[in-house]
Amino acid sequence: MKVSVDFDMTPDEARRLMGLPDLAPLQAKMLEQLEKQMMQNLSFIDPETLAKALLPMGGQGLEQMQTLMWDIAAQAMGGDAKKSRKQGG
Repeated sequence: MKVSVDFDMTPDEARRLMGLPDLAPLQAKMLEQLEKQMMQNLSFIDPETLAKALLPMGGQGLEQMQTLMWDIAAQAMGGDAKKSRKQGG
């Protein structure tokens, strides 16, 4: 014998029926505190700080990456990397 029972209730009603606590006030307080902290930390973020964090070596790192790519491309084509960079391509 198989018996099935359907309950037509909202999630809030089901939570109360099972005796679970209402966490909505706690969640609202936590979100409010998180928003305050985020707004305070936004004042510390400026473009220069972000650039330093994202590119630790700055322009030098980009130049090294470009040199590496030129060398790899030149070796793949069977040429001299330094000569091809001096000629501009």
